[in-house]
Amino acid sequence: MHKITIIGAGPGDPELLTVKAHKFITDADVILHDNLVSSEILELNTIAEKIYVGRKFGDKSDQISRQDRINKLLHQFQQEGKKVVRLKSGDPYIYGRAAEEARYLKAHEVPFEVIPGITAALAAANTLNIPITERNHSNAMLICTAHTADYSFEQLNGIAHMLKVGNTISIYMGLKSLHRIIPKLLDVCKDKTIPVNAISNVSRENQNIITGTLGTIESKIAESSIEMPVVFIIGAVPIN
Repeated sequence: MHKITIIGAGPGDPELLTVKAHKFITDADVILHDNLVSSEILELNTIAEKIYVGRKFGDKSDQISRQDRINKLLHQFQQEGKKVVRLKSGDPYIYGRAAEEARYLKAHEVPFEVIPGITAALAAANTLNIPITERNHSNAMLICTAHTADYSFEQLNGIAHMLKVGNTISIYMGLKSLHRIIPKLLDVCKDKTIPVNAISNVSRENQNIITGTLGTIESKIAESSIEMPVVFIIGAVPIN
């Protein structure tokens, strides 16, 4: 029996795939893929059966039932002797829900391997020359989601204080929650000049960046036509 491969497809550019990821994608019999996996990456394999198992913004489907279906499909195809790839955007263990699938496969003694991918914040930082860590400026970078807006006071306070002392924060899936996140960061940092970068469609042909500050980014985005998916990098200035 072949082992299942859970693969990080990165932000979209097929040239940013690892060599190992490319090998398993092109060799697969079945590919279960998420919403943000680019068509260019899916087209690397023209023979495999491709099954969409993703979730889009605003999707009200029951997540538990959806994940249960994915787990069972992975198990079923592997038992049929097929080479199965579970393809996730970015990195499988950074908001890719790989943990749920890995635990299921472990519990059912199904062999699998996880292949890392470049997550959006790191791809954006490198393609746009945003130094997320830099000597005498930032010693750390925190990755969090828009759920930051719903964190307890202690969690949000800790996140905001990291920003306040000069570290960098990256926020995923935050475009629709920015009106809640920015005021909370300002409340702690009390500095409207902290830089904010909003990067859309990282690494793809339609990649776009809007730069501003905690004081201006909301109005700049409101005046733009920036599209999801968007990753925010806060606390670092692009090298132009």
